[in-house]
Amino acid sequence: MWLTRRNVLAVALAAARPAGAADGLALRGFDAVSYFLPEGPQAGSPAHELAWRGRGWRFASAANRAAFARDPEVYAPRLGGHDPVGVLEGRLVDADPLVFARLEGRLYLFRDSDRRDRLIERLAGEPDLIARAERLWPTLDRLQDGEPG
Repeated sequence: MWLTRRNVLAVALAAARPAGAADGLALRGFDAVSYFLPEGPQAGSPAHELAWRGRGWRFASAANRAAFARDPEVYAPRLGGHDPVGVLEGRLVDADPLVFARLEGRLYLFRDSDRRDRLIERLAGEPDLIARAERLWPTLDRLQDGEPG
């Protein structure tokens, strides 16, 4: 990969704002697009990386990188990658990128499989849970930037 001024800037921006990831990588380097493919989450490659929202996003292929670049909101995990159960409780709870669910066509990450399974069970009786978490998210999102809630 040729290092152009733009690539160097993108890597620098990704490293400058880790946003909860120790190494500045979103999804701990997993390919966001691969969560929507039959084989499931795949490790991304530094050769197929781009910066978005202050983090580096890696992809398993150039095609996946291009799909994400066209519409990152479709592929990026919802709720800033935080556990929806925590969001419903008014808390930012870190999540494991290998514990996930696609709900209503979107990617959600969970701290552990018990939390995921319980939320999915609750959805049968409370189908608006995800919509409720989405409504609460903007108030918690500000906490990440150090703003008062």
